[in-house]
Amino acid sequence: MTIETLAKQGTTHTGLAGLDTAKLKAMRNAALRSCFQKLEETRYRQEFVARILDREYINDAAARSVTATWYALESMQGGVIWIVCGTEAETDYSRLVPVALRKVRMMLVLGPTGQLTKAFNGVVPVIEQCHSMREALHKAYLYDAADVKVLFSPACNDGTPTSALGEAFRSEVNEL
Repeated sequence: MTIETLAKQGTTHTGLAGLDTAKLKAMRNAALRSCFQKLEETRYRQEFVARILDREYINDAAARSVTATWYALESMQGGVIWIVCGTEAETDYSRLVPVALRKVRMMLVLGPTGQLTKAFNGVVPVIEQCHSMREALHKAYLYDAADVKVLFSPACNDGTPTSALGEAFRSEVNEL
């Protein structure tokens, strides 16, 4: 099975995602119980937040690498408005170019745009810098395109805790 085939199977990458974590954590076997203690860390993995005017908002704040973001983009059906975190660090985004060419209709960059603009100029039709999550979500909300989902997938680790990024996205989506 190729990695592309695996990714297209959707959000089943965590086979235990649908299980009741409280029951798993109450297991008698200490070794198994300790394995499931970190299950809450998958909270921000392709998490559906809301559907607003037929547009889904997906929180993938835990995608803090190019590989994790590739998986998130590849598993999306239809077009994507991608909210990504810009960074000053040298990052090789070349692996994301083919999937971005097929799926990303708009890229909204939180922070510095230099590396991302260099990698995706001519690949993504619209690339805009945003100074806040609120601004990015407002632009995504106003973007006129059918059959697109809004995906927050940072693609970098700037030191901000995943939970802070994920909660900021969720909070701002709920304010739309």
